[in-house]
Amino acid sequence: MSHLAVARRLPFRRRTSPRLARRPTIVLVHGGFVDGSGWEGVFKRLRKNGYTVTIVQNPTTSLSDDVAATRRAIAASSGPVILVGHSYGGVVITEAGNDPKVVGLVYIAAFAADKGESVAKLIQNPAPGAPVPPILPPQDGFLFLDKAKFAASFAADVDAPLAEFMAQSQVPWASTRSTAK
Repeated sequence: MSHLAVARRLPFRRRTSPRLARRPTIVLVHGGFVDGSGWEGVFKRLRKNGYTVTIVQNPTTSLSDDVAATRRAIAASSGPVILVGHSYGGVVITEAGNDPKVVGLVYIAAFAADKGESVAKLIQNPAPGAPVPPILPPQDGFLFLDKAKFAASFAADVDAPLAEFMAQSQVPWASTRSTAK
């Protein structure tokens, strides 16, 4: 997975700053339609390399709830924190990243919204040739991706059986999260 290459290269400088006098805790924040278990390979690799790792489980009810879950993970850390967000998780880490414990933000194929931007606005006009998420109409206030198009649009870098499992086990994504700013 591409996550491993990026996670392995997280910058760490010993004794360059009192805030970085020890290894930071790595806080992993997942994107929409999935849960934190998608970080398993990254978690194992980082732990093997001596990092403390926390995985946030977004409640998927609202952006503010997801940010609150990330802030709780930051608060539970005893030292400096690096936030890592994938996809929608980038919006979450941008919002939670102003905590004084946070020493870095890492975006992995993630949204980095400017103030006042929403995920819905960011995906509204994709670049020519860019994949468009196959989001289905809301069902009871929650969004899902088209299962038949899930692998190509969301999990193209994983084995087909895992992509199929991910498509079948999607986490409902509150439709208000895509428009939150």
